[in-house]
Amino acid sequence: MGKLEKATFAGGCFWCMVKPFDQWDGVESVVSGYTGGVVKDPTYEQVKTGTTGHFEAVQITYDPNKISYQLILDLYWPQIDPTDDGGQFHDRGPQYRTAIFYHNEEQRKLAIHSKEVLINSNRFQNEIVTKILPAVTFYPAEEYHQDFYKKNEAEYKEDRDKSGRDAFIDQNWK
Repeated sequence: MGKLEKATFAGGCFWCMVKPFDQWDGVESVVSGYTGGVVKDPTYEQVKTGTTGHFEAVQITYDPNKISYQLILDLYWPQIDPTDDGGQFHDRGPQYRTAIFYHNEEQRKLAIHSKEVLINSNRFQNEIVTKILPAVTFYPAEEYHQDFYKKNEAEYKEDRDKSGRDAFIDQNWK
């Protein structure tokens, strides 16, 4: 195995952002957590107030010899509504906004290019508001949030169903 790299994305509720990446060869781990804010070692209770500046996010550790950052970007976009700056689906507030957090210059360039491709595709009439930001400290969320879709299948499915995420994906990305 070569040197592992990290990719960090905010896409609304982090519960729904693990499974799309977790099942790919070359993805070593997907950790739910918080990033981008001003509070050190935030808790879920703090972040969910929307006052910490943090995004709910996932940090993916991957082997670039098995899966490219470009493919991970290509997996990211269809998980979100990139035109919604008020949150994602039924999760509202700044902690649920979308963002790509780049870890190096190559990721920054690829992220910007992927956003430009999406803009130029005219898939969406509204502005693409997903931010592209430098990666900062990532704080893993509490253990009960990790791999939530595996550990709490029924609650995960119910929350995802009522969120409207899958209906949006089916309508706008398929």
